[in-house]
Amino acid sequence: MSAKFSVIALPGDGIGPEVMAQGLRVLDAISAKHGFHFDVEQIPCGGKYYLEHGTDWPEGSEARCAAADLILLGAVGWPGANGKPVTMKDGKMAGWSPVIGNRTRLDLYANVRPVKLYPGVRHRIHGERKLVWQPGQVDMVIVRENTEGLYSGIGGITPPGPQAEVATDLRVITRRATERVVRYAFELAKKRDGAPKDGKKRLTCIVKDNVLRGCQLFVDIFHKIGADYPEVERDVAIVDAFTQWLIGQPEYYDVCVTSNMFGDIVTDLASVLQGGMGMAVGCNIGDKSAMFEPIHGSAPRHANQDKANPIAMILCVAEGLRWLGERKERRTLSAAGDQIEQAVKALLADGKPLTYDLVGQEQAAKMSDVTAAIIAKL
Repeated sequence: MSAKFSVIALPGDGIGPEVMAQGLRVLDAISAKHGFHFDVEQIPCGGKYYLEHGTDWPEGSEARCAAADLILLGAVGWPGANGKPVTMKDGKMAGWSPVIGNRTRLDLYANVRPVKLYPGVRHRIHGERKLVWQPGQVDMVIVRENTEGLYSGIGGITPPGPQAEVATDLRVITRRATERVVRYAFELAKKRDGAPKDGKKRLTCIVKDNVLRGCQLFVDIFHKIGADYPEVERDVAIVDAFTQWLIGQPEYYDVCVTSNMFGDIVTDLASVLQGGMGMAVGCNIGDKSAMFEPIHGSAPRHANQDKANPIAMILCVAEGLRWLGERKERRTLSAAGDQIEQAVKALLADGKPLTYDLVGQEQAAKMSDVTAAIIAKL
């Protein structure tokens, strides 16, 4: 009898539904190969849904996400009549519920973003596709605290409305949240093979502790917990300096840990090293639930053209299967995730078919053709 698992798919806005469809094609293919059965329920959500329904996803969606074995998210964000992203009556982004809401309600406290340059892929510095680092020199994971910081939702605008004079956002750093995300990062560093430069297991703590009190607490906890992991070298970097070191010597970094907003910023920068946003995966991990999403956003101007890069979404499926395999103690699920990544690597090594962001407009293939080629390599 085949194993059965429940999946919630949150397609969202713009290219979100398109890349989600490609991810689910790969999930179907790997399921047929191994005899898995995934019961996939798609829940509409995002800015466009809000404009049509007055809410950014259907009632009861929270409970359905909480009950799922795995959650996959496409992307949210849709322009309103003024060209700006649609916001709800409470001022939150239309799409807050499936993204930030799921992170907080399901306690997905670790945002884990692998940054890896695959053979056949060139970085995007200067906006060009150049090869500066050899494959293997860019291979790190950035772990971002995912439930508090500047996204705690504490703050406001005074007076409300277009005549506002003061706006505040309170950054919250707590011992509990910091301890668990730092420990998660140390455990991850313990399992990895070390930094490409020297093979050392290294955890870099990214802070602004020369100025910010919350960062002072964060780095104190980092060192305290680090005493339990003598095999992992501790490294502390001031966030502004880190941004230039990241670009100048990515081979030095193995695992990095930081607070919510800093992590949001530096991981988008790091995506340049791996070929751009179309290759970048975001894993929202908790003790009981997890949600996997490409970090490229909804890109409405590229929607419905079969041109966006599906690889980040497909790699999200791979990461999701590995997480589920570990959680359910099913090695075949983890192996399936590895096989998807190997199929992606094989396609990238071939160099075609690939989308415009990787090879330019003249050689660009359709999104659907890229997915078909990956499935063929499974």
